[in-house]
Amino acid sequence: MLAPVLRRFVFAVSALALVGVVSSRLAADESKKDFALVGFELLAAFNYVPPGYETMVPGATTSPEDAAKLNAQIPDYVRELDAKKISVTGFMLPTKFKDGKVTEFLLMKDQSGCCFGAMPRINEWIIVKMVQGGMPPLMDVPLTLIGKFKVGELFEEGYLSGIYQLEGEKFLTPKA
Repeated sequence: MLAPVLRRFVFAVSALALVGVVSSRLAADESKKDFALVGFELLAAFNYVPPGYETMVPGATTSPEDAAKLNAQIPDYVRELDAKKISVTGFMLPTKFKDGKVTEFLLMKDQSGCCFGAMPRINEWIIVKMVQGGMPPLMDVPLTLIGKFKVGELFEEGYLSGIYQLEGEKFLTPKA
């Protein structure tokens, strides 16, 4: 009974230590003032109601009226980040690989979707597309990425796949 609790505690302490190391490296980069620090506490701080699946047909396009209704759910303080360079920390869920490197992935607020089967809300992940060649798969550790952020609904084959996208330019790895 005590062993699972102790393992979770050790994992949590390790994750916090890694976040601290990355945060100190990030503070040095932030002094250059070429990007904004953004966290999921801001990006996920509002309720977003996605359209029902019964209304979406593969290959269909969203009408301008429907797109405007969806976009109106995203608060101004988040929309102001569109097309800006940001830094954000989260957990990797790889979706595409090339030559052993991850070229596209979801940057998740936490690991609950991976480890515990909980469905994250659509504003709790960012679709990341690496700009240059990809990066090593680094799952189960917090990653900090820097890149151009896009805010707005992303549809694939008529289905809403996300509301955030990041063109990943640089990632910071924790140093022990």
